[in-house]
Amino acid sequence: MSIALILAAGLQVAAAEPAPAGPSPPGLEAVGFETVRRYASTASQGVAVGPKDVYAVSNFRITRLDKKTGETRAEWVGEKSRFPHINSCALIGGDLVCASSNFPGVPQVSTVEMFDPVTLAHRRSVALGMGAGSITWVDRRDGFWWAMFANYDGKGGEPPRDHRHTTLVKFDAQWRRLEAWALPASILERIKPMSISGGGWGPDGRLYLSGHDLPELYVVALPAGGGVLDHLATLPMEAEGQAIDWDESDKGMLYGITRKTREILAMKAPAPIR
Repeated sequence: MSIALILAAGLQVAAAEPAPAGPSPPGLEAVGFETVRRYASTASQGVAVGPKDVYAVSNFRITRLDKKTGETRAEWVGEKSRFPHINSCALIGGDLVCASSNFPGVPQVSTVEMFDPVTLAHRRSVALGMGAGSITWVDRRDGFWWAMFANYDGKGGEPPRDHRHTTLVKFDAQWRRLEAWALPASILERIKPMSISGGGWGPDGRLYLSGHDLPELYVVALPAGGGVLDHLATLPMEAEGQAIDWDESDKGMLYGITRKTREILAMKAPAPIR
């Protein structure tokens, strides 16, 4: 099978050209993300990153750390009954935008919570309601909101939906649902019985997804047709899944966490895959 290189914004990812019998699922690549720095933190769910700060996300607690020194600059602690599971955050348009749900409670309820990125004061909330799953990450691209809704086989799941019902949803600026895509079987097989915990658009225009437990990243793209995302590659990383965030001030740098030590990890994207 021949390999076509996708070149964009300093980050390069290999995409398999379909063979007549259909493309085989991408395997785990030999070269992945290199951890270049660690921050001591209390992060249990994920991390967000900005030009001067990193943010440790831990359910109803968010901590802002100085990017250079790692020192704590601000902290927000919410009511556990109101914010039981803030899963991820990202700096978008002057807000720290966070995906929040009632996980592991059911029926699944999802909201988007917005905070001041400096003081961490809570600014506003967008209630997305029930029916799609538990929201795990939010991003903005091309004027649209993008979010992933996780579904699970066991704890936190809502039968008859299971991990196969994990869904990427595209919203307009007013949070009206426009389109949605399913995950391919090659990713579903690796994340079961859990779901996708983190994600975001990379500097190459591809979408990067992380699961709940495995130290790997799934590179996907919107399909030219149909309703299932294209799986382009699987890249190893030290972070064992959980929420991730690209550093837009330092292209090619991805931030994640390790639950073993609760450290925040700054990880450098790999060289071109051949």
